[in-house]
Order: sequence, then structure tokens, then C-alpha cells
Amino acid sequence: MTTTARTGRVAAVVRRPRDVLLLVGGSALLVLASLPVLPGTVSAAETAVFRALNATTVLPFVLVWPVMQLGNVLVVPCAAAVAAAFRRWRLAAGLLLAGAGVYLLAKVVKGEVPRGRPDGLLTDVVIRGTAALGRGYVSGHAAVVTSLLVVAWPWLGRPARIGCTVLVVAVCLARVHVGAHLPLDVVGGAALGVAVAGAVRLLLGHPR
Repeated sequence: MTTTARTGRVAAVVRRPRDVLLLVGGSALLVLASLPVLPGTVSAAETAVFRALNATTVLPFVLVWPVMQLGNVLVVPCAAAVAAAFRRWRLAAGLLLAGAGVYLLAKVVKGEVPRGRPDGLLTDVVIRGTAALGRGYVSGHAAVVTSLLVVAWPWLGRPARIGCTVLVVAVCLARVHVGAHLPLDVVGGAALGVAVAGAVRLLLGHPR
């Protein structure tokens, strides 16, 4: 139980079965997405999806870049600071814990599932902006932005949930569009984000 800042009323802090489902489901999806990932090859199906997203220019890069940065790890302290400014201390702590935790775990997964970037595995890859370096699986941007959304979900109203979900999907698609990741990279990253956020929601609780 916690007390709201303005009214002094006691508000319930809960942990629900769906939080367990987020943890288990996200972990299972991460494992499933990892199975087809091989160090030096890309499946025909994944290649086809990548080509469709990478070769098509819908928006200029100058508009894609700022949206993509919503998955940057620097967004984590910024989001937590905004939550703290509104005296949402539990939310601020959850954002910090989930964002930092998923960023570090993404590094661990990259070490366990070695796969390069698209331009090292496929030909005729369109690179927009600066070419990404290091290993590709999983996408840290997808992991970070997904974890932040899932942690913040109980605090958001319906319009905010819809808007934020659109932004998360846009970040994931943008990482493929600019040639930084293959499709399974962002699927695995999003799955990791869901799993970590579920664990944080179980640990800290959230509003009813």
C-alpha cells in the first residue's frame, strides 16, 4: 500500500498474474527468437522481411533518427526524472531498474548469441546514418524502449498507451529500416524488454 501525493489517500499497490505472464512469456519468446539465429547465415524468410523494411523509404532519415533514439539508454534516466517530477517515485524506480537492467542483459545476450549486423551478413543493405558496430542480436534499442513502456503501462491512460505503443513499434521498425538490425534482432530485444519489465513489476508492484 502507498499514499498518493495530493490527496493523502491510500492507493493499492498490486502484483498480478499477468506480471508473471510477462516475465515467462517474454523469456519464452526470447528463446524462440534465438533458435533460428545463426552466426553466419540469415534465413530466406527473415531476409525477405528485412529487404521489405530496409529498401523502402517512407520518411526521410532526419525524421526517423529522433524516433529511433527513444530506445537509447540515455532515455532511461530522462524518463525516470519525468516520473520523479510528478512524484511517481515507484514508477521512477521501476523505469531506472528496468532500463538499466535490460540494457546490461542485452549485452549478455549479445555475447551468448553471436550474430553480426545486416551489412556483414547480406548484400545490398541500405545503411542510413552511421553504420552500427558490434553484434546485432539482440537490439538494445528495442529492449530498452519496450521495457520502459511495459513498466509504465499501469500508470498510463488509454490514449497514452496507444501513442506509446505506436512509438515502440516505430523504434523497432526503424532499427531494421536504417540497416542496424535484422527482424529477429528486434523481436528478441522486445521480448527481453517484456521479460525484464515483468520482473520489475513483480518486484516493485504497481497501481491497481
